[in-house]
Amino acid sequence: MLDWEEFLEPYKLAVEELKVKLKGIRRQFDLEGTHSAIEFVTARVKPIPSIIDKAKLRNIALENLETEMQDIAGLRIMCQFVDDISKIVRLLRMRNDFKIVEEKDYISHKKASGYRSYHMIIEYPVQTIHGERKVLAEIQIRTLAMNFWATIEHSLNYKYNGVFPEDIQFRLQRAAEAAFLLDEEMYLIREEIREAQAYFSAKKITKDRGE
Repeated sequence: MLDWEEFLEPYKLAVEELKVKLKGIRRQFDLEGTHSAIEFVTARVKPIPSIIDKAKLRNIALENLETEMQDIAGLRIMCQFVDDISKIVRLLRMRNDFKIVEEKDYISHKKASGYRSYHMIIEYPVQTIHGERKVLAEIQIRTLAMNFWATIEHSLNYKYNGVFPEDIQFRLQRAAEAAFLLDEEMYLIREEIREAQAYFSAKKITKDRGE
């Protein structure tokens, strides 16, 4: 019988540490007074029932979870613009505190459902009282529009157990294209948006200081 609390503890540590580090990237952008490629970061450890369900679906034995299930620890980086994603990917590739095991570009090569996101599977070393433990974690990098679509699709996926009615599937694909079009339009005016955001941020700082 797997001791879930003991098994998941390194993943919880990995998520906590990585979330702090990824948020640190955003603070560095802010300190430099430049546009932050990271809007915000979320993180989670996959719930036990979800792990078990996925293991059954993928025919993964519980004793092989550590090597065969890559997303028990999951982090999500949200960006405003599509070009922010490539910037974050470059920054992550430069780091030496984890090893990139695999990259999946679902932006250049979207899934049939319309899903778009950039995935990185990393091997992260966690320091425990019993020594170093390397765990796999998944980092998803996507725009806010991509995330909105993916969140809705994920919810519907639970309702229909992955088998969508034809009309729902059609509308989801249309919505995915609409989200992509939104990203493209925002990308074309990104400099104007960034200038406006910088202006309002500076104005807010001045107001807070009472100047």
